[in-house]
Amino acid sequence: MASLVRHLTFDCSDAYSLAQFWAAVLDGKVTDEDSPGDPEALVIAPGSALLFVAVPDAKTVKNRVHVDLQPQDRSRDEEVERLVALGATVVADHRVPDGRGWVTLADPEGNEFCVERSLAERDAS
Repeated sequence: MASLVRHLTFDCSDAYSLAQFWAAVLDGKVTDEDSPGDPEALVIAPGSALLFVAVPDAKTVKNRVHVDLQPQDRSRDEEVERLVALGATVVADHRVPDGRGWVTLADPEGNEFCVERSLAERDAS
């Protein structure tokens, strides 16, 4: 059997705070074993697990790997608004007039990720 992805790991400066942000994004949960100040924090969410590890280095360049999110119960634009309210910032807007496209955001520590159209929006086009 081939290997499976156990979780995606993010280097960061504050593992617990960033894990809390991503838990809210994914409607997941930071594990009970993690607490503020810990060097690692794990988020378990439907279909994914993200591990945040505190490192001394600051982020200096664009991510080589990023997460693409597809909203499940709202539109892409509604999800972008929700994520900005949680603390994300818009990095680039790739939406086009016909409704296609995506929005690139950054989490509170600058890690880029994208929000694509929901399945319902894809089916409608």
